[in-house]
Amino acid sequence: MGLPGNRRKKRLAKGRTYAGACATLLAGTMAMTGCGPADGGVETLTWYINPDAGGQAAIAAKCTEEAGGAYRIETSLLPTDAAAQREQLARRLAAGDDSMDIMSIDPPFIPELAEPGFLAPVPDDVAQATTENTLDGALAGATWKDELVTVPFWANTQILWYRKSVAEAAGLDMSQPVTWDQLMEAATEQEKLLGVQGSPAESMTVWINALIESAGGQILENPEAPADELQLGLTSEAGVEAARIIGTIGDEGLGGPGLPTSTENTSLTLFQGNEGSFMVNYPFVWPATLSGVEAGTLEQSVIDDIGWALYPQVYEGEDTAPPLGGINLGVGANSQNPELAYEAIECIVQPENQTEYFITNGNPPSNSEAYEDPAIEEQFPMAETIRDSLELAAPRPQTPFYNEISTGLQQEWSPPNEVDPDVTPEESQEFITAVLRGEKLL
Repeated sequence: MGLPGNRRKKRLAKGRTYAGACATLLAGTMAMTGCGPADGGVETLTWYINPDAGGQAAIAAKCTEEAGGAYRIETSLLPTDAAAQREQLARRLAAGDDSMDIMSIDPPFIPELAEPGFLAPVPDDVAQATTENTLDGALAGATWKDELVTVPFWANTQILWYRKSVAEAAGLDMSQPVTWDQLMEAATEQEKLLGVQGSPAESMTVWINALIESAGGQILENPEAPADELQLGLTSEAGVEAARIIGTIGDEGLGGPGLPTSTENTSLTLFQGNEGSFMVNYPFVWPATLSGVEAGTLEQSVIDDIGWALYPQVYEGEDTAPPLGGINLGVGANSQNPELAYEAIECIVQPENQTEYFITNGNPPSNSEAYEDPAIEEQFPMAETIRDSLELAAPRPQTPFYNEISTGLQQEWSPPNEVDPDVTPEESQEFITAVLRGEKLL
């Protein structure tokens, strides 16, 4: 597909030192499930996976069988927390661990791993085969400096969930886009609560970024620049508007008393209750609510009252930019079998595997072709909205210094009731800039 994917191939071709059987693992990290040739010379590829309901292990077994003895994929579980996943991957790669054959990587952490050459280049033929029909948002999250450095596997996004009864009482036509101001007004008039994530965690960065991007701005204006030259866009009109929305929801109590510690799960519980109205959250909401009804902890009337739409607009008539999440697959630069690893990745990300993974684990495909399977709509009737959301989705700031920016935002924009559009954008921009320049510590 003409992607400039050859710039770092020379880093793999020369100077690689092979350990005898397995690389020495870093202190405190998990034990490997296996490495090196096994089963009479069959190469074993280790796939570091994020926790799920067993879907990645099932795909690994399927692709192992389809490989016909060319390789065997074994999985090694990463920590549950995304920050801990990042730390473990970065430490192993920096140490030259040659067991890093395939890695499930959260999109915000990709530049940090790509910039120092920790990732093996994606061959042009693999790029062509694995990105055809990939949704725009997912593809954007898999690149660094306009180069495909990882392969999209599954993508995630937040959509707007709403209680039909509340929307109807507010006179909102949910077949048309709605704005944050409309949602705040509806919740206020009906004495209902909004489901948002106000905890000082990654979810706060997700919310801030989606608001700023939806308002036409960017948290980071020059993401490829070195740390001391990075320019933040928090004081822009878009940044100030994002602070107004978050601050209003917090100050007026529209997110409930638990907003300062609200996560995706707690906001779902709020939404399912009598005070629920509108909520921004991920697709797991649907199977989780169905499970509640089946278990008898929720009434059938709750699921019957739930609708869905695209993420709210900041300005009426302007496209929204929903959050982008998910997992991309990368290959370690020191892997002993990069060619086999990419061959395995081609199998893993096949549309039919993405479809099955969505149905069984609730993680949406990054490939638009996968959504054509009727089984998806049967299991997730909002699949079309999810796909449309992923076309519009915007990644969080793509920079090797993402951790500093995200942590700084979480510190300065929490709790929501203390976010002031006249103060917070400027103070947070000054603080994060000082951190990036080494003048302050997080």
